[in-house]
Amino acid sequence: MNDQGLAQKEKLSCFVVMGFGIKTDLATGRQLDLNKTYKILIKPVVESKNLICVRADEILHSGPIDLYMYQQLLDADIVIADISTANVNAFYELGIRHALRQRTTIVISEDKFAYPFDLNHIKIASYTHLGSAIDYEEVERFRKVLGDTIDEVLKVPNPDSPVYTHLQELIPPSMQKKVAKALEQLEEVSSAIAEEKQEISKETGPKNSLSLMTEQGEKAIEQREYTEAKEFFKQAIHDMNKHEGHLETFDPYLVQRLAYATYKAKEPDTVAALQEAMQLLSLLDLENTNDTETVTLAGKIEKRLYKALGKEQHLSNAIHYYQRGYYLFRNRYHGINLAFLLNKRVDSSIYNTTEDKIADMVCASRIRKEVLEMCEQNLNELKGRKDKNAGPLTYTIDQHLSADQVTSQNQQQFWILVNKAEAHLGLGQTAEYNLAVENALKIEHTIWMLKSFTDEIEELTGLLKKHGHYIQLEQQ
Repeated sequence: MNDQGLAQKEKLSCFVVMGFGIKTDLATGRQLDLNKTYKILIKPVVESKNLICVRADEILHSGPIDLYMYQQLLDADIVIADISTANVNAFYELGIRHALRQRTTIVISEDKFAYPFDLNHIKIASYTHLGSAIDYEEVERFRKVLGDTIDEVLKVPNPDSPVYTHLQELIPPSMQKKVAKALEQLEEVSSAIAEEKQEISKETGPKNSLSLMTEQGEKAIEQREYTEAKEFFKQAIHDMNKHEGHLETFDPYLVQRLAYATYKAKEPDTVAALQEAMQLLSLLDLENTNDTETVTLAGKIEKRLYKALGKEQHLSNAIHYYQRGYYLFRNRYHGINLAFLLNKRVDSSIYNTTEDKIADMVCASRIRKEVLEMCEQNLNELKGRKDKNAGPLTYTIDQHLSADQVTSQNQQQFWILVNKAEAHLGLGQTAEYNLAVENALKIEHTIWMLKSFTDEIEELTGLLKKHGHYIQLEQQ
């Protein structure tokens, strides 16, 4: 083993057990960006304690990942397990760690996570995620909590595993000599392979880890380079399947992002790309899943297929998926799209009776009233976060976090205001619509964001002029 390898062996290690990418908490319908949790809340703290910090998707390896994972659960000096969204793999790996090691296991979760009964007696450090962003003060607060916890578990000899707490005479397992020798030989072979790969990489460039590929995919999407994003997410799925040893492993986050990049790339043409994206989503048991991101993405794609092809089955499908998304998790995005699609159905031949068309118009109006309530709630939450962060920043946080947070808050405020405007327009409240649009235009936004809004407003205006009499019939 080279000097660098020896130096790394002398450092303590931390293995982080958690999902990656954007995951949906099925209990609440909320979406959490677990990559932000890892990169902003966990990894900087661990590395500040001079520990090597690793999450499974950061590892370059060949063959099944299980061997590496089990070794880390046994050998890592510290394991941090984030059980947010009730990730089954995280629970399984946490259980293995508790069975293998008496102590130095830290459990964390997002604060709206409902703990299962069997975890009520385990100390769990919680953080507030806010969905797509994490607040400045929360970053500072939780980093201190996690840092203090790491210091404590390294110093205090008391067991934190419930297995060894209740079964006090249990002796932790140790590797048999034969197995230990085999692992030593494996390590020597691995080191030789690593050195060989390092030599090869000087000529061919480094191989990407799953973490880096997904990060590059997200960056490509952010820059609207969708063809490039497709390739990153395709490779990520291919490598995950290869490492798992079979071809049936489909992480929802990776498939969703690949489907999104696919339909946005519009290759070889718009319709073919949309159809391919739907085929990808079918890998996630589309008809039965409770993942709101999956069903609403399907609704978005079917909505575009209807616009491109004019086939009413696509409109019915879009309404079906948005209804599921809205009733699984009531938020303004799902609601404003569902209301618009109900108005579209009035303009179709799916239901031809006056009573059915009145019902759709009334239902759309009721949903928009709910959307207005959600918009006000979202604006108040956003205002509270801005007020809390008013004044000069004195926190010792990453500088890019401040810029990212400002951009995120601006985008959130813009979308809240345009959703509010559309809801007012759908309810015939012209003055309120104009005020919401005026306020939205004051917020920093991109051209495509405004075009997305104005295109739908133009179409909605035409639908209301054509079919607004159905509301008047209902009121008579």
